[in-house]
Amino acid sequence: MTATQYAPAAAARRPVPAHHASLVVQGTDRVGIVAAVGGLLSRRGANILSLDQYSDPDTGAFFQRTLFTLDGLQAALPSLREELAEQLAQGFALDFTLRDVSAPKRMAVFASKSDHCLLDLLWRHRRGELPVSIPMVISNHPDVAEEVRAFGIPYFHVPSMGADKSAAEAEHLRLLKDNVDFVVLARYMQILSPGFIEQVGVPIINIHHSFLPAFIGAGPYAKAKERGVKLIGATAHYVTEDLDEGPIIEQDVVRVTHAETANDLKRRGADVERAVLSRAVLWHAEDRVIRNGNHTIVFS
Repeated sequence: MTATQYAPAAAARRPVPAHHASLVVQGTDRVGIVAAVGGLLSRRGANILSLDQYSDPDTGAFFQRTLFTLDGLQAALPSLREELAEQLAQGFALDFTLRDVSAPKRMAVFASKSDHCLLDLLWRHRRGELPVSIPMVISNHPDVAEEVRAFGIPYFHVPSMGADKSAAEAEHLRLLKDNVDFVVLARYMQILSPGFIEQVGVPIINIHHSFLPAFIGAGPYAKAKERGVKLIGATAHYVTEDLDEGPIIEQDVVRVTHAETANDLKRRGADVERAVLSRAVLWHAEDRVIRNGNHTIVFS
């Protein structure tokens, strides 16, 4: 299978902060971790801009996100990683990630015919509200190609028909390989196989309505109207092999009344989906989300 690519128009540019880095630390809580991190960064001449931390009283787990600036950051990163490994990984048995945030994460977007989440992400990206680059949009339908092209984003149409998705997923993996840091399913109406999730090797974020598991399948808003629901909402989560059961990043709800039609519910649900997904993408892009088993710590 070969993808059909739609050529991009001129892409907008977004300024990124220079000499900014994020340090994310997690592991077992112990006395002295915060002091060790702060002291190490201070000795290297770094200026801490923000520091968020959380200690789980039930499991004894520790989580910390530090944003800092350091002159000559790119040149200093290798030796800084070595020193962090010595003091944090060896000294405290902690895992850590250190990232130069002036290099935005690369985000691929998967979409189908529904365009509300897709176009909202592209619009926010063009306005500079999402600190990511978008190397591609992939869809199993050609319907939104022209809308995506107007944003200057390469668009790949990869048909995915029938029960056997292996050819489409092979093409997806070819397009994504070494080109992205995470994937967003912007109402992509296809189920990803466990093999694809394993092979893609990067986090995948999904968005869906919050009626699951009560209203499964087509027409959830019509079913919700029939049941007289009073709350509708959306959930953004990381994708795992367990369908729609991955670690939750963000959720939100709005109240509705008996007077609203099924179309009203669908429209209001789409608004919530856009807001929830954009927040989840922003927080992931800014290293504010730390996965811990099947739940998350979100420094929002």
